[in-house]
Amino acid sequence: MSARTAMSPLHRPGRLARAAAALVLSIGALAAGAAHAASASPAPSASPSGSRVDFHKWTTQADFAAGTADGVEQLAGDRMGIDVSAAVGTLKYKDAYLHTTKTYDYATWTSPVHAVAFGATEIVPSWNAQTPAGTWLKVEVNATMEDGVRTGWLDMGHWAALDTDIARTSVSPSAAPYGQVDTDTFNASAGHTVQAYQLRATLYRLTGTTATPRLWQLAAFASLVPARTSVPASPPGGAEGVELAVPRYSQQIHAGEYKKYGGGGDAWCSPTSNEMIDEFWGAGPTAADLTWVDPTFADPSVDYAARETYDYRYQGTGNWPFNAGYAAHFGLDAEIVQLPSADDLEQLVAAGIPVAISVAFDNGELTGSGYGTAGHLMVVIGFTANGDFIVDDPFSASDAQVRHVYARAQLENIWLRTYWTRADGSTGYGSGGVAYVITPHDKALPPVLDPANPTW
Repeated sequence: MSARTAMSPLHRPGRLARAAAALVLSIGALAAGAAHAASASPAPSASPSGSRVDFHKWTTQADFAAGTADGVEQLAGDRMGIDVSAAVGTLKYKDAYLHTTKTYDYATWTSPVHAVAFGATEIVPSWNAQTPAGTWLKVEVNATMEDGVRTGWLDMGHWAALDTDIARTSVSPSAAPYGQVDTDTFNASAGHTVQAYQLRATLYRLTGTTATPRLWQLAAFASLVPARTSVPASPPGGAEGVELAVPRYSQQIHAGEYKKYGGGGDAWCSPTSNEMIDEFWGAGPTAADLTWVDPTFADPSVDYAARETYDYRYQGTGNWPFNAGYAAHFGLDAEIVQLPSADDLEQLVAAGIPVAISVAFDNGELTGSGYGTAGHLMVVIGFTANGDFIVDDPFSASDAQVRHVYARAQLENIWLRTYWTRADGSTGYGSGGVAYVITPHDKALPPVLDPANPTW
């Protein structure tokens, strides 16, 4: 695909096609949510953008103790999480992509029910874990809908930091008539909303071994974002003049590299953005990790990131929670969030935290970019004195050309909107504010702007 059309797919066309239905679903869900609110206690108001969001995580020993453990233990100490203490069952796992069959012991942890203060239309989980050789994990969600019916456990992905034990993969099960999982997101069907949910993690290790995954954070955002073709520009919010010294990597210099992991170039915006942030914090693959990369390739850590975020079913590197897992593999805290406004983004940048944002737009909508995209990641590293965005945009011809300044009104709009009509009459779809927040554990996140809409 040319840089003047769609490039750098954050998600494959299947997910983008789903967005067409999601637009209709959101309108129906808004009506259902309003009906629910009319019969329930008054809910907190929406953010100024009209979005509702609830990010919740289980990460402390007390958090994990509040859930249901079946064969796992809660480890004492900050950020230690849970691991396998005793197997409660075995699984013969036939890997459709590695063409292997192995037997694993497993144990599970199930979160308490988390109530949502509004009728959500989507849920996106994320997790932070270590998976030594011979181990992996599975995450599931069980949503309680507006009529009290539960969807049952929906598989949100099979994950390991490396791809030598299992081929990392999404599953995308149906929850008809209530909704559908699309790669990494549960989407409610028209007229249905999520009122509460649980998450479940299953930790696997090769039978006969004592190795164990260690999960120290399990999280999700639930959200209700109104269908909108545009979002008014906000005034600068306090991060004016901040610019963070984030490394600059171009995805385009990798065009044609490792086709089995997406082929570089247009396909690697997410791992390239991820790697820029990781290395800003001093994390990333070691020289030993990179020995498999062709020594003639520049920026081999980007090739590594692409391989270790690749989703074999989805056939791409843009699975959101897999990208969080990749950063966490290096000891960072990583969350997939949905931010209601640029103000939330500025709070993070002002605190010294670069943020990757998910955008989609036509050529000509983002002055200075020179391309259009059906889905792309770029890293916000600062703001000019008048509030325009300073970004490391990996869709650039070279590392030296990665830094860009984009107009605030334009970039804010294409990040926060949910759809727009193209010149040819077709419809494009946006993420509604999805972002990657990646930090060292000792780097405190700033307070959320609106406690009624916890964003991280």
